[in-house]
Order: sequence, then C-alpha cells, then structure tokens
Amino acid sequence: MTRQLDQTFSALADPTRRAILAMLLEDDMAVTDVAEPFDMSLAAISKHLGVLTMAGLISQEKRGRLKWCKLEPDALREASVWMQAFGQMDAIDLDAFESFLAQELDASREA
Repeated sequence: MTRQLDQTFSALADPTRRAILAMLLEDDMAVTDVAEPFDMSLAAISKHLGVLTMAGLISQEKRGRLKWCKLEPDALREASVWMQAFGQMDAIDLDAFESFLAQELDASREA
C-alpha cells in the first residue's frame, strides 16, 4: 500500500502531470493531442505519461497507429481514503499560516 501511495503522490507532485490528468477527465486522448498544449518535446510528454502509467493513474493503449491515454479514476481511491483520515483534524487557517510564515521570513531577513 505504501509503495502505491508513494507512486501516486510522486506522480501528482508535478504540475504537468496534474494538467494531463485534468485534460483526461474530459475524454481519452491520443498522445499527440495530450502533448499539443505543452511547450515541450513529445519525448518529454511520453516520460510524464510513463510516470502516470506506472502510478496506475492512466492507462495507454494502441489504437491503429496512435497511442491513446485513458484516465483510471479508481487509481486515486487509495490516496483519497488515506487523505480522508486527516479530515478528522481541525481545519488549518491558511491565511493565519501565511501571515505567520511572512512574519518569520521578515524576521530571518532582519537577523
């Protein structure tokens, strides 16, 4: 279980991979269509797709001459269950936390 969670969160840590997952929420896409909005090579996109595939977040299949990507929505279930366990803690006041961090940064610059 831990290894799968590690792979899932590692895959989700990259903004390009999160954007790819968001695109695949709409429908299955050919790899070339996935790559189109990004300013990177097809090889780089393929590496991102490989990470998502290894994490089980997407699947890839060959249809004719094209490789297609499909979102695997059940793959996030384990991570979701794990994160829900933290929902039992009190909500964090992010504005107060941000203010605290800003004060700490200012204090460290003055020192």
